[in-house]
Amino acid sequence: MISTNDLKNGITIEYEGNIYVVMETQHVKPGKGAAIVKAKLKNLRTGAIFEQTFNAGVKVATARIEKQFMQYLYNMSGIYYFMNMETYEQLEIPQSNIGDQAKFLKENLEVYITSFQGEILGIDLPDKVELVVTHTEPAVKGNTTNNALKDAECETGLQVRVPLFIEEGETIIISTSDGKYVSRA
Repeated sequence: MISTNDLKNGITIEYEGNIYVVMETQHVKPGKGAAIVKAKLKNLRTGAIFEQTFNAGVKVATARIEKQFMQYLYNMSGIYYFMNMETYEQLEIPQSNIGDQAKFLKENLEVYITSFQGEILGIDLPDKVELVVTHTEPAVKGNTTNNALKDAECETGLQVRVPLFIEEGETIIISTSDGKYVSRA
């Protein structure tokens, strides 16, 4: 148990039957009445984000999230296969638990699998991934406007906007937080 006064960014709590990670908190002391804590919470099962107001000093249960370092192997029929590098045990995770993060997964990528009491919540990707551009249009000669971008498709099916000088077959670095081009690899 933890007091709502001690809530900080990144802490995971169990509240009303769900598991949340605290994204932001604000302590408010109105002119009259008791102090309150406003918290921005992200549901780790659904990904939904909402604000919750707690009375200051109320106790909430902490949720112990387990992270297991694994390597992505392949996907077949919407099931993604991961392997523990120490025990060689394999884990199957359905597409529904991975969501849009699947577009960053390529073979041999190492990720953290997050779980709560045996229930798989999802995956934690590295900050950046390297992907090969499989399709992009050639740059239009004479188009020299600053920061000109074009569409490109990567080996995993991810669509991304890249600078005009990027060609098919090049390896680029993509940020997994926003899905944007960072640089050449």
